[in-house]
Amino acid sequence: MDDFGAKARSWDLDPSKAERARRVADLIAARVPMLAGARVLEVGAGTGLLGLALRDRVKHVTLADGSAEMLAVAGEKVAAIGPCNVDLLPIDLERDRPRGRYELVCALLVLHHVEDVDALLDKLHDALEPGGYLCISDLEAEDGGFHGPGFTGHHGFDRGALRASLERAGFSEIEFQHAFEIEKPVKGVTRSFPAFLAFARRPATSPAGSSP
Repeated sequence: MDDFGAKARSWDLDPSKAERARRVADLIAARVPMLAGARVLEVGAGTGLLGLALRDRVKHVTLADGSAEMLAVAGEKVAAIGPCNVDLLPIDLERDRPRGRYELVCALLVLHHVEDVDALLDKLHDALEPGGYLCISDLEAEDGGFHGPGFTGHHGFDRGALRASLERAGFSEIEFQHAFEIEKPVKGVTRSFPAFLAFARRPATSPAGSSP
């Protein structure tokens, strides 16, 4: 992933970021059953906006990120809350696998920064308890205008192609819905970039002949 460390201290100054996180948290809460008992892993958590928006609705939240600076900001926010159901996990999921198992794994605008999407989805599948849910919000396929020249990640995602990637990783019950729009200037013109929320589930039972 890109190094977001230099942006960590100013990340939360844009109120639209927190609003997007709250919107996605509401959509997740409306779709995922038995959320109150869920242990949640937010991958690429940054300053923890999505995980903290879910905190009051779930059993426990783990904020995972490879940027020490981003996690430091998230840690300050958690400390300000006081003793609570949130912990931090410094981990680069492009290199390592998460520890433990979760009922919900979520990510907000993370996947388009990941070089090997299939490899990450495989790790996230393994991080889920059987029957657990994956909720990923990211950009719809776009023309490269969102990040501009020099960006080496993905220009959003075609829903059909991402569905195929999720299926290859072993997910089922895959659904997409519109999540929000991001407006930003591109070459002097304000453009709107839509984002989706993808829901997928690790099957509760393994196919015959396979191990869990």
